[in-house]
Amino acid sequence: MIKTILWDFDGVISDSMKIKGDGFLELFSNYDEKYLELIEQYHYINGGVSRFDKIRYFYNEILKEEISEDKVEKLANKFAQIIEKKLYDKNNLIQDSLNFIHNTYNKYDFHIVSGAEHVELNELCQYFELNKYFISINGSPTKKDILIKNLIEKYTYRKNEIILIGDAMSDYCASIKNGIGFYGYNNLELKNIAKQYINNFKESKI
Repeated sequence: MIKTILWDFDGVISDSMKIKGDGFLELFSNYDEKYLELIEQYHYINGGVSRFDKIRYFYNEILKEEISEDKVEKLANKFAQIIEKKLYDKNNLIQDSLNFIHNTYNKYDFHIVSGAEHVELNELCQYFELNKYFISINGSPTKKDILIKNLIEKYTYRKNEIILIGDAMSDYCASIKNGIGFYGYNNLELKNIAKQYINNFKESKI
């Protein structure tokens, strides 16, 4: 019996993947198009990966350059400034999942575990008045598998009573690493991987 649901944010509660994808293109706009195509591709494939790790990946794996943590932090802050206004548009919220959250938050323990930056994520949830539905709202730079591990330990949750709802392979991997259930959502490629997939919450059997 499921008692606790962990939620990814981008792609599950907010349809913000394109906003952030465009943000990376603007952040690295002074680089050649061939590099931009690779970072854009990496962003969409790795939806649950934090901006900090995506910036490191761009430098280490695409440009084959080292980058200091100070520069990672500065670029992440610049990225936040680029996407800030667009993130606060209520039209980006996914009504299907929001309806389920609103109707069932008294039935389950809800937490957010996201690759979105922690402070920004909490401010967004407060702005949209979503924080009242969640016991905790957790974001990067802490990696998602660690966020999940910490929640399980802090609240002494039983692993067979907890699931993660996510839209990316990184969400699936984080759930497997922690030995909890995974429900795919908003990414048809996960249908072939996840044992459970939510086409829409009205018809879901959670």
